[in-house]
Amino acid sequence: MTVPPGDRHVTVVTPWYPTQMFPFRGAFVQTMVEATAPGCDSMTIMHCDRWSARVSDAEDAAINRAHLALLPRMKRASSTVGGATLNFLPVPMPVGGDFAFVAKRHADTLHATFAGAPIDAAVVHVHEALPSGWAVLEHLRPETKLFVTEHASFLEQLLDEPEAREMYDKVLDRCEGLFVVGDGTRDVLLKALPRHAEKVSLVANPISFTQPRPEPVTALRRWLFLGGLIPRKGVNWLLEAFAKCHAEDPALTLTIVGDGELGGELRERAEALGVQDVVTFAGSVGPEVALQLMREHDLLVHASRWESFGVTVVEAVAAGMPVLVTRCGGPEETLAGIEEAAGELVAVQEDDASLVEGYRRLRDRFPQGLDLGKAQRVLDERYGYPAVAKMHHRVWFE
Repeated sequence: MTVPPGDRHVTVVTPWYPTQMFPFRGAFVQTMVEATAPGCDSMTIMHCDRWSARVSDAEDAAINRAHLALLPRMKRASSTVGGATLNFLPVPMPVGGDFAFVAKRHADTLHATFAGAPIDAAVVHVHEALPSGWAVLEHLRPETKLFVTEHASFLEQLLDEPEAREMYDKVLDRCEGLFVVGDGTRDVLLKALPRHAEKVSLVANPISFTQPRPEPVTALRRWLFLGGLIPRKGVNWLLEAFAKCHAEDPALTLTIVGDGELGGELRERAEALGVQDVVTFAGSVGPEVALQLMREHDLLVHASRWESFGVTVVEAVAAGMPVLVTRCGGPEETLAGIEEAAGELVAVQEDDASLVEGYRRLRDRFPQGLDLGKAQRVLDERYGYPAVAKMHHRVWFE
């Protein structure tokens, strides 16, 4: 399951990557692969996908023994973006369990996959120090460089667990560098593990700026939301704000893309608000479909409570769409200096007021008060594929 090593062979280990069942999950890892793989001799992706079920301890032990025994016989390699090779590795997991347990289970899966042998790669790049960084530690050759990209929204909770924090510390001892996508993630990390400050740097998720929309936006009427239907994404407040704005302009529509625990509740609320005929619940879609939807809508509304980066916001601007977005951590960093050119940033509030007021301000100054061309140029220099690939290749190989 490995490719013979070369000076520029990279193995990427990640708990997130798009699948047929979850085509949008881990899309940011896929874009990183697409941007960087062409500049490598070869690239292998090890996708360790957590499969959770409610089972007893005895059932879990039996499932895991069978899984580890059968895993070496599996051949699930396929091609993926950028000419890379993708290996899919399910990781059976009981519901619950702390972060240390999850990391150890991922390590067991990689140990069975590699039969204890080292990874044949000049560079190993993992997404999330736990579980992926911990899982690869025993499989690194002395000369192999280890890098980590950290973007977990649950990092603070992870580092609050003593055993998980100790494991994280050991991963950072071994790695050459740890990349974070925003100051918020860096601050959480260095508060818990300050001695690793010199290894931490900001590295963006890559975004493609090569697919412009066929026609520019002429009115902010077709709203779009992309993300999980979970409380942290603020989609409930977005729906409330949309209903109020729709009452002022009945031509408004809203497309909600994603799945999650709030799906049923949101549909019921749309009916209660009387907007069920102008709100479309599209479910989960693949990255290509999501980008096409961005080119077909007028306004991305991003109401998250907290984000480490906010890749969807940058993708929307790349697709020529203005954004209405909360100041939830990542977006005010990614849009720094071009906030008004790209759209409108509003405060995080536990109601819909800031979204409604922000939309009215944005609507009143559209289009003269925006400069999407300038925003695209600035963001391409910061987060475009060539810029991010150049940075990765420099630290990996030079």
